[in-house]
Amino acid sequence: MKKQSLIALMCLLLGLSIQAQTMKSQPQTETDSLVLKKLDWWQDQKFGILMHWGTYSTRGIVESWSICPEDWIERSMNDYNQYRQMYEGLRYAFNPLNFTPEKWAKAARKAGLRYMVFTTKHHDGFCMFDSKLTDYKITDKDCPFSVNKRSNITKEIFDAFRKEGLGIGAYFSKPDWNNKDYWAPEFPPLDRNVNYNPKKYPQRWKKFCDFTYGQIEELMSSYGKVDLLWLDGGWVRPIETQTEESKSWCSRIVDQDIDMAKISGMARKKQPGLIVVDRSVHSKFENYRTPEQEIPDKPLPYLWETCMTMGNSWSWVPNEKYKPTRKLIHLLVDIVAKGGNFLMGVAPDPTGELDDTAYLRLKEIGEWMDVNSESIYNTRAIAPYKDGKVCFTKGKNGATYALYLCDENEKQLPVEIELPSFKPEANSTVIVLGGPKVSWKAKGKGCVIMIPAELRTKTPCNYVWVFKFAKP
Repeated sequence: MKKQSLIALMCLLLGLSIQAQTMKSQPQTETDSLVLKKLDWWQDQKFGILMHWGTYSTRGIVESWSICPEDWIERSMNDYNQYRQMYEGLRYAFNPLNFTPEKWAKAARKAGLRYMVFTTKHHDGFCMFDSKLTDYKITDKDCPFSVNKRSNITKEIFDAFRKEGLGIGAYFSKPDWNNKDYWAPEFPPLDRNVNYNPKKYPQRWKKFCDFTYGQIEELMSSYGKVDLLWLDGGWVRPIETQTEESKSWCSRIVDQDIDMAKISGMARKKQPGLIVVDRSVHSKFENYRTPEQEIPDKPLPYLWETCMTMGNSWSWVPNEKYKPTRKLIHLLVDIVAKGGNFLMGVAPDPTGELDDTAYLRLKEIGEWMDVNSESIYNTRAIAPYKDGKVCFTKGKNGATYALYLCDENEKQLPVEIELPSFKPEANSTVIVLGGPKVSWKAKGKGCVIMIPAELRTKTPCNYVWVFKFAKP
């Protein structure tokens, strides 16, 4: 082969390799018209709540992870088997007699939250719904709460939030550390993965796949309208979908093809238009991505949702330190300005209540949203996205919103606010949401908003002040 031909072939192969890697990292295009319609609806909602709740709340420990035998885990006992026995026995003490999901739902609606995601089952395998496929569940006779008329907790929560007008999301863990066909009892658990080789024991793996399919089918069939299927446990995936990120999670890489095509097909047959989020598995079964506890530096070329806790933990812990209201609203604004949704984590305690501080945060967020929600809902990202202390959103109504992020001790508006990178159309009007019309003038490639004296000291809200630019 001639040298030039060899070089050309090598370049072609390199190009194909790069293209393949790019395709693996990019989300697949959704074609289902009902799903596309639901995704447009979801983008309009912007603000959701994620609730982790399970037997782990009884001791105020991190959800599920303390029974994972990886060396980064800290637990209260040195003997792993003893600890796991204690953990699985928490079901005998879990009895949330103050469980009143209507109170949560009303607080969420008043805070301006538009959809909710609830942990129907976390990695530990304990079901917060009445699954017919396991006894490790809230409705089992060995769980004291099973005699309560509201023992099917997932149903009660979905009904309560749906009644308040919120969209419904079912969080479901693909791995199940309680299931003998995932962590086989004759083998020790080695890490978060299945503890046997599915290729060596295909019938056993099929039993687990059928079990997973069956539980998701229960959730899609008997719990009313569901808008989101939010699947966690991204290490359960076909080996060809592994990325450098997913490989870094585990000491072993195991082929765990759970047949998402079959699961998704069934789920959408039961729930037409269902959004499916197979977290971190960048395939056609991941309708949007979910960066956890972080916000991207810039807008992303795909749909995304930051999931982040109101405090420091996903599940309830005593003496939780909650983020200030100002911080939470700034997070919401920053996320929305970059084209994302904010899924905020709030966790009930062992009795079934939210902390007073959590209710206070929701109340104060709601007061801000009462004034400024039109700059959040039904908006899309617009350049320059963020300029200094000002974020931007574009409403479907044609208006552009400039959201001024107040400093911690900033209680009054400045005399002028300069927007160096945003120039509205000539003759556009500007109003402060919750306040009066104000004037503006062009300056270079941007503009300057002039603030009247009476508005400077009598601001319409706290934390973020919003200016609406409407076309003439």
